[in-house]
Amino acid sequence: MEGLNDEDIMSNNQKQNNRLDHPKLGAIFDKHVKCEFEDHDVDATMKTMVKEPYVHHVPTLTGGIGYDEVYNFYKNDFVGKMPVDTKIVRISRTVGKDQVVDELIISFTHNREIKIMFPGIPPTGKYVELPLVVVMKFDDNDKIAHEHIYWDQASLLVQIGLLDPKSLPVYGIEQTRKLLEISSQQKRNENSQ
Repeated sequence: MEGLNDEDIMSNNQKQNNRLDHPKLGAIFDKHVKCEFEDHDVDATMKTMVKEPYVHHVPTLTGGIGYDEVYNFYKNDFVGKMPVDTKIVRISRTVGKDQVVDELIISFTHNREIKIMFPGIPPTGKYVELPLVVVMKFDDNDKIAHEHIYWDQASLLVQIGLLDPKSLPVYGIEQTRKLLEISSQQKRNENSQ
């Protein structure tokens, strides 16, 4: 992701990011992520959610169901627990009447235990860039009902040296680089029309 800035990938172009814009839901999604990753505020994060939400990280089965489990998951395993160099770049956003789906790239140095992605794996010091998809569902009061978060665990394990890509049909950081290349080309094509 070196040499790229947010404007290289992220766009305010409604045609690119969403044809049926519901900016309120997108703004709530962004506030939720800010509370998690910038403010490190579990209570503020929970205020964006329904009384009994759930969070599910599909590849590692981490998260929680219900207020207490989600709160404890955020407090003990997630909010403020990511490496300090963690960056998130949005590739695309789709907003529907009650759901937001963001295609993202998360990058960080694995310099601390990250229970949500590598349960039980000590820090390796390796740099990671990973495509990630977040599906956020909202209730009728514009509160987050649930989050489903997807990523390629094999790519993640290749990048920290726990899986050998030579013996399996898996890729590491190449996934991110190809996604960035394709997304940048698409943006250039849209801007030239």
